[in-house]
This record gives sequence, structure tokens and C-alpha cells, in this order.
Amino acid sequence: MPGLGTSFGRGGATTAQQDLSNSDAILIMGSSMAENHPVGFQWVVEAREKGASIIHVDPRFTRTSAMSDIWVPIRAGTDIVFLGALVNHVLQNDLAFLDYVIPYTNAATILSEEMKDTEDLDGLFSGWDEKKKRYDPETWTYAGDEFEGSSGHDKGGGGHGKDRGGEAQTFDSSIRDETLQNPRCVYQVLKRHFSRYTPERVERSCGVPSEAFLRVAAAFCSASGPEKTGAICYAVGWTQHSTGVQIIRTAAILQLLLGNIGRPGGGIMALRGHASIQGSTDIPTLYDILPGYLPMPIFDAGVTTLSDYVQKHRSEKGWWANFDKYIVSLLKSYYGEAATPGNQFGYEFLPRLTGDHSHQGYFLSMQKGEIEGLFVMGQNPAVGSPNSRLERKALSALKWLVVRDLVEIETASFWLDSPEVQRGELNTEDIDTEVFFFPAAAHAEKDGCFTNTQRLIQWHSKAVDAPGDARSESWFVYHLGVLLKEKAAAVPTPRNAALNALVWDYSTHGSIAEPSAEQVLKEINGWTVEDRRLVKGYTDLKADGSTACGCWIYSGVFPAENENRAKAREAKTFLGHGWGYAWPADRRILYNRASARPDGSPWSERKKLVWWDAKKNEWTGNDTPDFTKSKPPDYRPADNARGDDAIRGDQPFIMHPDGVGWIWVSSGLKDGPLPTHYEPLESPFRNSLYDQDVNPAADRMAAADNAWAASPDPRFPHVLTTYRLTEHHTAGGMSRTVEHLAELQPELFCEMSIELAREIGAEHGGWVTVSTPRGIIEARAMVTPRMRPLEVEGRIIHQVGLPYHWGQRGIVTGDVVNDLIGLSEEPNVKIMESKALVCNLRSGRRPRGQELVAEMKRNAEQASDRLQKAGGQS
Repeated sequence: MPGLGTSFGRGGATTAQQDLSNSDAILIMGSSMAENHPVGFQWVVEAREKGASIIHVDPRFTRTSAMSDIWVPIRAGTDIVFLGALVNHVLQNDLAFLDYVIPYTNAATILSEEMKDTEDLDGLFSGWDEKKKRYDPETWTYAGDEFEGSSGHDKGGGGHGKDRGGEAQTFDSSIRDETLQNPRCVYQVLKRHFSRYTPERVERSCGVPSEAFLRVAAAFCSASGPEKTGAICYAVGWTQHSTGVQIIRTAAILQLLLGNIGRPGGGIMALRGHASIQGSTDIPTLYDILPGYLPMPIFDAGVTTLSDYVQKHRSEKGWWANFDKYIVSLLKSYYGEAATPGNQFGYEFLPRLTGDHSHQGYFLSMQKGEIEGLFVMGQNPAVGSPNSRLERKALSALKWLVVRDLVEIETASFWLDSPEVQRGELNTEDIDTEVFFFPAAAHAEKDGCFTNTQRLIQWHSKAVDAPGDARSESWFVYHLGVLLKEKAAAVPTPRNAALNALVWDYSTHGSIAEPSAEQVLKEINGWTVEDRRLVKGYTDLKADGSTACGCWIYSGVFPAENENRAKAREAKTFLGHGWGYAWPADRRILYNRASARPDGSPWSERKKLVWWDAKKNEWTGNDTPDFTKSKPPDYRPADNARGDDAIRGDQPFIMHPDGVGWIWVSSGLKDGPLPTHYEPLESPFRNSLYDQDVNPAADRMAAADNAWAASPDPRFPHVLTTYRLTEHHTAGGMSRTVEHLAELQPELFCEMSIELAREIGAEHGGWVTVSTPRGIIEARAMVTPRMRPLEVEGRIIHQVGLPYHWGQRGIVTGDVVNDLIGLSEEPNVKIMESKALVCNLRSGRRPRGQELVAEMKRNAEQASDRLQKAGGQS
């Protein structure tokens, strides 16, 4: 989310999948879209049939590659080199769409004299504190601008939220050179920064021949200008890296230079892995944000009051000037009559961040015995999480564990299914964890809605009753809340004040008292407190406590009684209007003011989307304008203008205080204002671009059972990447128990090249053993030309691919691939690196019992010794 959020203003996909059919070129990286998003891939196929160039850059030849015009195999973990070379190709060959770039981005903005780039500091930006292992972004500001500081940035608590950045700057005095000649302007800094990212560098680091890279560059970079646009699609193949946010940032820079944001057939499609992963970040299951990407308060002296919190996160210019309206309306939704001006609308009831409360962070705390209980709903960490071996052990340190799922997954019976029990690392008699398993209802057995990959909220109606004691998540959470509130009411202590204040009055129906999903959606939409009249949209929200809203960006999805727009099923245009409801305000393409020239006229007839209608004095077109409808293109704000009034009529990126797309991100990211190539946390190579090998702000999370290899480490010479299959679903709980899916993909396999199989003596269909410093597994050998050896840094490198769907339960079983993956955290979103690690591969089955334990211990100790001798960085 921060990769897109800091670049454009919001963290969601900028476009709709249907709009891919309007692209002249589509670059798919970090994804096998045809396999993992097959329904959406139909629009890619339609674009190809219209003449678009489809490009797939991926370590493996997949179904997506087979449907593409160009497939380029790449060394996993070198995406920034490849994308950075595309940026350099645009800059060196004068291919940037300057009529778009100059008015619509910060390319012309002059940077502070104090800023030092990685080219000056050999892989680091100015502001790096080696002792604290973090950046102070003060030198990243614009020239003439004031930086007010951010303790949130310092503490890692998400000071600017995941969805945006830069509120800490005033943008009152920013200096621009629209000739783009000033050596301190963003455009010139960008040119110098990416100058070493050449086709030769791509060949040396990525293993992609120069001529193959140049073929991609010619195909994609030609999709630019008034008549053409190109789109980029990515998935977790980009996010699950120690540089994941910066990979996405590189794509954002490329698209801004080509003028491909906010225009039909352009944009960046962030492909989400499940039906409602977008929804689970919008109304978050994430620890550091509140609904609508409002930052969670941190435990800090600077934000003890609501006023402090609002001041810290509100921008004086741009749409985030409305921050107080959104947080106060959220607090009124939570606490109702108990939220008053006298008690800061219940701000003190909100919990505070005190450290790393991410998934990885709390499993390390669990391992240390610092967490007593855990609820697991819709997840299977015993199989599906990084370093599953460590996480299974951590579960044994709990006092209680609640698991809700469709079937009895490995997490629900980890003490029985755990390989650690089988090999004597855990003794069931020593595990005191009390486990409660609750059967869950499937999606067809409950009402509710998904928010899919393109921000589209879609309602699903219950088809059948759930069997037996199976219940929906809404039922479970609602009735648990009722019980907790009853207990809290009996003990009205200050500790229970927040729970006693919480409004928990959802109506129920049926014999099992199912809470109304539509009532929940109405609360999310928002209403006026006095009469509970549903608001029409987020522009109706107030900061005085007169409105309540559960998630401001969703406001408008239920604008009147009997008008649930998530239920809409009449697609009226190629953008899908009339089908579901896309946040915000049913916009299908974000930043679509950029689809028109600065004067409001379309860039071309072929690429029309929204435009200024001078007769009606309003923006009109084929999408809901992502702009104030009545603001003319020639509007210029007064000197003292604030909020949206401070955004000019030709500035499309209304969430940013300066109204433009950010090539340079001056604040909001923890690992630099520009993307820079670092090697993965484990790599067969040192970083040949800079002395700094790995992302300095990333965390390997040193812990028992979480060892890391040095880079390089001759005992682990191969690159390991993980992926998903069409036939199975993530950790396998929903697919390994289904007969026809189990039959389609019956066994765990390791995909390898013919050359690597020959080198280790493996046969197709035979057994191979895969090991990392964290674990050792066995799999069937999938020997195929779809995996190709690459020449990198003057030598041949092999890559192996492992799907991660197997565990010890179900019709088909297998070793847990995620036992091989390390717990680590990218600095901005705390995600693990699972797409580019190192491994060893040998023919034959893995050892058993204590022999296996001894080898794992030996691997971990030797890896730790080598890493320590290398100074910890490489």
C-alpha cells in the first residue's frame, strides 16, 4: 500500500480489471495472473486480441507466459534493477510524456541542498542512523519547505499511515523549475540515480540478455503519449520482498513518466490474492491502521490528545485536511453517546501501539511466552506463514488457542500434526495450550460483501444454511462481544471503560441470532447521529460529532434505505459502472482528472475518460470524476487556501498536499525517497551496484530457529522462490480436502531446470530434498524447461520453485514449504521475504527423526557463523 499510497495518494489499485482491455501494452511482473487471477485475466486476453503487447517477466514460464507476447526469465529479487533500467531507458531516450510529467508530477520540484543520494553515499540516503537502524527523512524535503518532524516515523508506528505520506511538510514554499534543467530538481536527481541501471546492468544482475530487455523496453515504453497507454499488473511476487514497497515505487515512477496514471488502459493493478484481501486492509485486520487508512495512535508523548493526533496526521492542503472529520466520525461509530467533545470523542479508548505488533512480531513474542492467547480465523499459520516450524513451536507456548475454520486445519491440532512432535523437538505432554476449535460457515452460507482487487465492493447473499454448529465470522465476533460486554458491565473499572462504552447493538435474526450484515454495512457507510439518516458520501461527514461512519472511504455504498449499492448487478459501461460499488465514490479509475489535459480537454479522442464540460461548468465523462466536480481547470487557490480549496484545477492527485504524483517521496517511507536495488536478505551474490548489500532498514528478526545464510553461502547456492497453484488455495485447508482438487495436484513438487536436475542427479517424479538454514523438506522433482538457468555476474545460477499448499492434514499431504522461509520484515509494511531466498538441493528423500533434527541444527549454526563473520550485512 505505501508504494502506491505515497506515489499517488491512495494505496489501492489505480484502475479496474475491465479497463485492461483498453491497454496498448501490459507488463505483468510479480504475478502469474492467468493462474492466480484467471477471471480478471480475460481482460488481458481481450487487450491482446485488440493488438496490445503482453509482457511477462518472471523466473518461471507459466500459463501467463504462454499467453504473453514476450516472456523474460529473471533472477528473483532483482526487480528494481529491471524496472530501474526501464526508467533509465525512458529518461535517456527522451521518452517521458513531458506534457503530463511537468504539470502532474513533482519532477520539476527542487530538492533540499542537504539531500544526499545513494550515488553519493554508496547505497544509503542521507539521514541514515547506523545505531538506530533507521532514517531521519528531514533532508529528503523540498527546497524552501519546512519539515515538522514525525515521531511516528521514528517509532515505526506508521506515523503517516500506510496509504499515503508527506503530511509533515507544509508545501507552502516549494520551488519548481519547469524547464527540468536545475540539477537539484527531481527529474535530474532521478536521471542521475538510475543512470547506472543500464541494459548491461540488467544482463549482469538479472540474468536477462540486453537484447531481451531492450525488446521489453521498446514494447512497453511505446505505450505512452496522447494516443497510447500501458498498464502494470503485480501481486505478492513483488510485495513479499525485503524491498517490496520500493519495487512498487519503481513501477509507479515508470508509469508517471509515461503518463499512464489516471488514464484508460493505464494504471497499476495491484492483484490481491483472495476475494477480500483489499477489504481486510481497508477495514483492517492490520495492527497499525484504523478503518480508511487512519493511523493507529502510538504510545508517545506527542499524541496524547485527539488534537495532537489530528494535528500530526492532517494535511493543511489536499483532501487529508478532512482527517478530523473521518476520525471523529469513526469514534462516534465505535462509542456512540459515550463519545463526546468533553472526552475527545472517546479518543482515549483507542489502544496505542507500543512496538511491533505485526504477525511476525507477535509470533516472536509468543515464542518468548509473552502472549497468553490467540484467535486464528481464516488463517493457518502452522502451514501458511513464514518459518512455520518456529510458529508451530510458538503455538505450544500459549495458554489458549481459538481456531475457526471450515475443516480441522493443522493449526487446530498442531500438537498432533506437528513434525516437531514426530521428531522429538516437541513433547505433547509438555504442551499446556488449550485449543478451542469452532466450525466456520463458508461464503455461500452467509450474507456479506467482498472488496475485491479493484476496490470493488460486491454483495453475496446466503444460498444455504451452514451445517451443524458452523457459524459466520459476524455471528462469532458479535456474540463474543456480547459476552465480553456483559462481563465488563459487571466490573466497571477504568480498564473496562472502552468496552463498556463500545456500541454493540446490531439486530439479529433467525434461530441462531445471526447479526444483520446489511446493518453493519450501513454503519460502515455512515449516518447522521441525530436521526440515523444514511449519509450520501464522505463529503457529508463532520468533525463535530454529528455523524458516525465506520469507514470513510466506503461512505456512499449504502446512501439510503433499500439502496445497497454493493448489490448492484447492471454493468452499464466498459468500466463496470452499475456492478457493485468501487471506493471511493464509485470511481473505477483513480486520479482520472489526469485523463484530461491541464486545460480540461481529453488527451485524445481514443483515450477519453473524464473532461471539463464548459457549458455545464462541471467535469463529466465515462467515470465518476476523481476531482471536485465544479472546480474548473483554470482554478487557482488564494494564498491562504486550505484543504481541497488549495488544490489547483490542473492538479489531479488531490490526496497529496501539492496535488501532484510523487516521483520523489519526501516523507512517509522508511527506506528511502527513491527505489534502490538491494540484494535479498539471502542471495548468492553481493550487491554489485553499491557497497550496501541489503535494505538497511529491513529486519532479519534474529531469534532461535530463525537463522540466515550469508550472501553468498556455498552450502546454499540456488535461488528459492515460492508460488501458488490454480488448483490449490494458500495453506490448503479449502482444497486439500476436496477430492477433485487433490487429484489434480496430489503431491508437493519442486520445479527445477533440466540442467540442475542433471547436475544433482534428480529424475522427473523422483524425490529431492530442499534445505535452508531454517528447515529441510522433501518434494517430488518437477524437471522442466519452464525453469531456465541464468548467467548472472559471470556464472550460471539455478532457481527452484516451490508451491506452498501442503501440510499434514487432508486427502493429500506433504512437507510444509514455509518451514524453509525466514521470519523477516520489510520496513514499511512488515511483510516477510518469501520470493527470493537461497537453498540447497540434493537428490533423494530427506533424513528422518533425530538425524533430521541434527542436520537442521548444523545448518542453522553454520549459517549463523558465516553471517556473523560477514559482519551481519551480507
